Amino acid sequence: MHWDFADAEACRDWGRQFALRIHIPAVIYLEGDLGVGKTTLAQAILKALGVTQNIKSPTYTLMEQYPTRIGPALHLDLYRLQEPEELEFIGIRDYLTEPALWLVEWPERGAGFLPPADLSLTLRILDNGSHRLEWQGHQPRTLRWAKSLPSLSIGRDGDGG
Repeated sequence: MHWDFADAEACRDWGRQFALRIHIPAVIYLEGDLGVGKTTLAQAILKALGVTQNIKSPTYTLMEQYPTRIGPALHLDLYRLQEPEELEFIGIRDYLTEPALWLVEWPERGAGFLPPADLSLTLRILDNGSHRLEWQGHQPRTLRWAKSLPSLSIGRDGDGG
């Protein structure tokens, strides 16, 4: 299933609506090329979950933690990670012991050290300049999250794929 967004604000709207359906523990991989909107989407989700502080991209810190109305949230950006083992330096194992929302950009760079995804969201830029978000659920509950999302002004395909 996928949604198409005309602009970044439509992507933020989708993220805000999606945030209302998430329950922890949840591990969400945010995938796609540079500049497609992964951080914009993560910021919208976190804001909708009640984060009031500035939400910066964790490109240099690798991870930022935020308190939310549903529990702790971890926002990881692994773009600058050279080796997955580097996640040991930030104490990744300590974070695996408690339920949390994980929003992971560039998850392939942390392979073997990250928890498995409940949901993968892949962002792409289409030829017409709009953005597409593709949804791949890895757990039955993620399908319930998708089905409860209102269409709003966002184009959602009706064929489920």
